[in-house]
Amino acid sequence: MAALTEARKQSLRREMEAFLGAGSVLSDPDELMVYESDGLTLFRARADFVVFPRTAEHVSGLVRLAQREGMPFVARGAGTGLSGGCLPAEGGLVISLMRMHRVLEVDYDNQLAVVEPGCVNLHLSWAVGPRGFYYAPDPSSQQACTIGGNIANNSGGPHTLKYGVTTNHVLGLEVVLPDGEIVWLGGRRRDPQGYDLAGLFVGSEGTFGIATKIVVRILRQPQAVRTVLAVFDEIDQASEAVSAIIARGLIPAAMEMIDQLTIQAVEDAFGCGYPRDAAAALLIEMDGLAAGMDEQAARVVAACRETGAREVRLARDEAERQLLWKGRKSAFGAYGRISPAYLVMDGVIPRTKLPQVLRRVNEIVAAHGLRVGNVFHAGDGNLHPNILYDPRKPGEEARVVAAGGEILKVCAEVGGSISGEHGIGLEKMDYMPLVFSGADLDCMARVKRAFNPTGLCNPGKIFPSRKACAEAGLAYRLHPLEEKGLAQRF
Repeated sequence: MAALTEARKQSLRREMEAFLGAGSVLSDPDELMVYESDGLTLFRARADFVVFPRTAEHVSGLVRLAQREGMPFVARGAGTGLSGGCLPAEGGLVISLMRMHRVLEVDYDNQLAVVEPGCVNLHLSWAVGPRGFYYAPDPSSQQACTIGGNIANNSGGPHTLKYGVTTNHVLGLEVVLPDGEIVWLGGRRRDPQGYDLAGLFVGSEGTFGIATKIVVRILRQPQAVRTVLAVFDEIDQASEAVSAIIARGLIPAAMEMIDQLTIQAVEDAFGCGYPRDAAAALLIEMDGLAAGMDEQAARVVAACRETGAREVRLARDEAERQLLWKGRKSAFGAYGRISPAYLVMDGVIPRTKLPQVLRRVNEIVAAHGLRVGNVFHAGDGNLHPNILYDPRKPGEEARVVAAGGEILKVCAEVGGSISGEHGIGLEKMDYMPLVFSGADLDCMARVKRAFNPTGLCNPGKIFPSRKACAEAGLAYRLHPLEEKGLAQRF
C-alpha cells in the first residue's frame, strides 16, 4: 500500500468520524504507538488509523472503506495475543472491538449466550455465575483477553484437557466478511446443517473476516471440585506423574506444570504457597459430580506419590484453591519482576515425550546463554517455554528467536505441532513447513482466497514467507498485493 498523503489521511479521518462519531478514530503517532504490537513485542508495525466501531454496521462500513481505498485492515481485541496475529500492516486500519463488549443475551434453558467480540472472557462467567453457570474456555489471560480474540486463535487454557478449546464451545457467529457483507455462520443449534463454516472460521486468525456477534455454550458449574498440588524434586518425576494419572483412566479437568524458576518468580510476586526449592509442581484439578470425587482425588494423590512426589496437598477450601490458581494464572506477569522481557513459546507434544522435550528445551536455551521458565498445560502436552531476555543487550533478541525456532523443530520432530492455542500469526509462519506439506498449505491458501480474495484482511500472517518456502522446497505464490507491488511479506 502506498503511503497516504497527509491531506488524504485527514480526509479519511473526517469521513470515519462522521460515520462512527467523535472520539472513535485515532491517527496521532503517539496514540498509534500503543497499537504497534500485541503481546509479542518482538514485532512492531504502525497503522494509519485505529478505529472503534460499536456495531456490526460500523464494522461493515469500515471494511468497505478499506476495500475502496486498498487499505489493509486487521481486527484487534485486548491485544493479549502472543504470536503477532493482530499486528497491523504498515499503514491501514486497526479495527479495535473493545467498545463491542456486551453480553447481549443469555438463554439458560438452552445453555447458550450471545456476546459481542470485545467481551472479556472472564466477564461472561461473572455474568452467568449467579445462576450456576460458567463459560469453560479459560486462557491464562482470561481476566483481560476477549472472546473474539479467543475465536481468532482457537484458544485453550488450563481446562482444555477435559473441556476442549474454544471451537468446542462456539455455536454460531455473525461475521463481517472482507467485502463488508454481514452473514451468519452456524447459529444457536448444536447440530447445524450444511458446511461447518463457524468451525472453519474459529482459528482462522482474523484472515476470513471479523466476528461481530458470537453464540457460545455455557455450562452448569460442577457439583464438586478438588484441587491438588503435588511437589517434586525432579522435573522428570512430575512429567511421569502426568502419564501415570491418565494411565489410571482419570481425566482431570486440568493438569498444569510449573518449574522451579517459575515457582520462585510467583512466590516473590504473590506468595501463593508453592515450595520455593521444588524442581516442579503439578496443579491438578478434578471436577464433576460430588459422588466419587473424593475417590478420584485419592487416586490422583496415589499416582503422584508413586512417581516420587515429596509432598501432595489437597486444597482445604475455596480460598486456598483460588490462591493456588492465582500463582498459575499470574505466572506470566511474575516473569516481569525477574526479566525486562520474555518470549512465550507455544508448542504441542505427545504427553509421553514430556521428560525428553523439557530436557531439550533447557539445553537449547542454555546453549544460547539465556534462561527459561516453564509453566504449561501438561495434561494436553501444550508447552509454554518462556525465554527470558533483555532487549537492550545487543544480539539477545536474535538469540531468543533462534532458540524459539529450535524448540519448535523439536516439537515437530517428536510428533507434535508448532501451536496449541496462541495461533501462528507472524511469529511462527515460517515454521509451517515443519508440520504441513506444500499441498496442505496450498489447500489452506485456497480457502483463505475464497473468503479474502483481495488479501486486505489481516495480510502477512500464517503462510510462510518466500525464504521459508524455498528452504522447505515449496512453491511460493505471490499474494495479489505483492503482485501489484502494493505490499510485501515481512
